[in-house]
Amino acid sequence: MNQLQLLKQHSTVVADTGDFLQLARFAPQDATTNPSLILKAVLQPDYAPLLESTVAAHKNASLDDIVDQVLVRFGLEILKVVPGRVSTEVDARLSFDRDATVARGRRLIALYEQAGIGRERVLIKVAATWEGIQAARELEKDGIFCNLTLLFAFCQAVACADAKVRLISPFVGRIYDWHKKSLGAAWDEAARSLSNDPGVQSVTRIFNYYKQHGIATQVMGASFRNVGQITALSGCDLLTISPDLLAKLEASDAPFERALGGDLGAAQPAIAYDEAAFRYALNDDAMATEKLAEGIRGFAVDAGKLDAMIEKLRNQ
Repeated sequence: MNQLQLLKQHSTVVADTGDFLQLARFAPQDATTNPSLILKAVLQPDYAPLLESTVAAHKNASLDDIVDQVLVRFGLEILKVVPGRVSTEVDARLSFDRDATVARGRRLIALYEQAGIGRERVLIKVAATWEGIQAARELEKDGIFCNLTLLFAFCQAVACADAKVRLISPFVGRIYDWHKKSLGAAWDEAARSLSNDPGVQSVTRIFNYYKQHGIATQVMGASFRNVGQITALSGCDLLTISPDLLAKLEASDAPFERALGGDLGAAQPAIAYDEAAFRYALNDDAMATEKLAEGIRGFAVDAGKLDAMIEKLRNQ
C-alpha cells in the first residue's frame, strides 16, 4: 500500500489544483482552487479554449461577472471528476469588504445552482481577515458553506469557529517558509521537521483545540512543501495537496502512523475574540500578519492578470 492510499485511511484527500485533467489519477474526494491556480491553468494550451469560450459566451457582461463565470466553469469541470466538493474563491481584492464578499459569494453559488449543482457541493473560499470571517458568518446563515483561507494565526481559527464556518485552511508551508527565512543560517532542517515543523505545530494546535471543545468546523491542512509535513498531519480532517506531492505520496511505500486524532494534548482553555481583540492578536503575530498580507497581495496580482486576459479576449 502506497503512502497516498495510507493517507486516505486517516484523512480526506483534496487536490489543490485548477488542472482538472490531472484529478482522476489521484481520486481525491474534493478539490480546491485559488486565483493563482486558475491563472496557471488558463495559460496552458489544454485550458485556453475553455477560457475563450466562456468569455465569448458572456462578452457583454461586466468584467466581474465574466470572471465569476470562468471560476464556476472550472468548478463545474472539477465536479465532473471529484465526488465531493470544490472550493471557489472570492476575489482577494474584496478581503476587507464584508458586504461585497457576501454578495460575491451569493452570486457564485447562484451560478452553480443555475448549472444544476447543489450548494452542498461548493465551498466559497474567503480570506480569513476579520471582514472575511464576518462575511462567512452571514453566508453560512444562508446555507452557503465557506472555506476560510490564508489562515496563519490561532486567533483566525478561533474566530472562524465562532462564526461557525464549515472549513478552515491553515497554511502549513507558508508558516514553515517564514520561520525558515527568519532564522536564516540558524535554521536546522532536520530538527524542525515532521512534528517539530512550525507549520505542522500550528495546525496540530488548532485541530486539538477544535476537538477538545467539540467545534464542528473542519480543519484542512494546506500549502505543503514536502511529504513529511503531510504525513505529520495524517488524521487531520482534510488535507489539500498539490499534484506533484500527490505523485510523491503515490510513488512511496514508506510506512507512517496516524499523527492526529488520538492524544489531543494538554487542555486548552476556550477563547473568544471581539473585533478589537482579534485585530490585536493578529497584529501581535508577526508571521501571520506578514503572510496574510503577502497572500492577499499575491492573489490580487494574479486576479488582475486574469482580468487582463479576459479583457483582451473580450476586445478581440
